[in-house]
Amino acid sequence: MAKYIVRHARSNASCHRIRASCRPQNGAVTARTDDSLNAADLTPRDSADSTLLTPRLVTEPTVVVFWLAAADTLSADDQAEALDELNFTTEGIATTLGQHNIKLVPTNSDTIYVALPNRQRRMILLSGVDYPFGYVLVEPGTAERILAGVYSDQELLDEVEAYFDLPSSADSGAAHPRIST
Repeated sequence: MAKYIVRHARSNASCHRIRASCRPQNGAVTARTDDSLNAADLTPRDSADSTLLTPRLVTEPTVVVFWLAAADTLSADDQAEALDELNFTTEGIATTLGQHNIKLVPTNSDTIYVALPNRQRRMILLSGVDYPFGYVLVEPGTAERILAGVYSDQELLDEVEAYFDLPSSADSGAAHPRIST
């Protein structure tokens, strides 16, 4: 499965240095399938590459993975660790999201727009959150849930199931107690 890497655009030299030191396993994710995203598709090439800097417009149930410019204040080791955790956790929920037709999209923009039924847009501003990376759970017509920082795969899955009102994955394999009289 492809990695859902989100990273702020840096100058060419800095970007290549960080990429080389933080992502030694990038070679393992270079294979591309028609229906999946590749790390090369999601990682800005340089500061002029603004694909991920363009604010997202959310029109359907969506989980937005964000990585903001403020993450540059973290050390390279902390950035690498946070990025690896985001990738691992995101891969863990991708199947569940796909089964329930919930989109998974990356962004480096600090702004997300939500389409409202009256042809209006509501803005979600991510600058100023506790951590410059994390997730935004959005279902148009309801309040969003911003999950800033790193979450374990089970914590994120619990948050997604609660927000989107999905059946609990913990219940699916649990044996029910026997009732005896």
